[in-house]
Parts: sequence; C-alpha cells; structure tokens
Amino acid sequence: MGQKLPINEVLKTICPNVYFNPPEGLKLVYPCIVYNLDNIEPFRADGRIYVKHRKYTVTIIDRNPLSQLPDMLLELPYCNHDRTFVNDNLVHFVFTLYSSNDGWLWSPFDFRYGYTTF
Repeated sequence: MGQKLPINEVLKTICPNVYFNPPEGLKLVYPCIVYNLDNIEPFRADGRIYVKHRKYTVTIIDRNPLSQLPDMLLELPYCNHDRTFVNDNLVHFVFTLYSSNDGWLWSPFDFRYGYTTF
C-alpha cells in the first residue's frame, strides 16, 4: 500500500490551486479546488471518542465544462459526486470526501460494517 497523504496534499496532486475555506474576496485562480469541513462524526466506546471521521465538501471550479479534474477526483477512495452547477460562466463540480481524524481518506461504510481500512 502506498503512503497516505493529508487531504490538502492529495487534492494538490489533482490541481495545484487548492483552497481550504478561502476568505471572502480572495481572487481564486482557475481551475481550482475549494474544500471545507462539512461534518465531524465521532465514534464512541466506553464513554470516550476513539475516532473522528470528517466529511468534506469539495468543489472543483473550472471554466471548462468537459474538465478532466472531476474524473481525477473520483479516482480517490470514498469520494462521491453530489451535483454540478454553473455560476458566472464557471462550472462547479461538487463532491463529498471522507477522512479519519488524522486526515487520511476513509469510507463511512468501512466502519459501519465492522472493518476499517486504516
């Protein structure tokens, strides 16, 4: 198995312009990937949290409606396409991506069915 990378580094292998929660008014360079933390789901045992799984919303913004970036992102494990829309002549491809508390990619299904990938 290859070395696992934090989400930001993984996304930069797809597109060099990656922004986590960019501030209002920041001029983005297109194509780009914008992502933010959507939810943290804790799993508990013996009254303690022993793992936290994070759900991220990842948006690819590109001028090209036939961009290959969404296909590249979908190659990641535990990534799902949610929707696509156009705003200001820019195509937004929106995805959900899951990771564990250490930043590595994971599946919400792995844990619920009694096995994990990490």
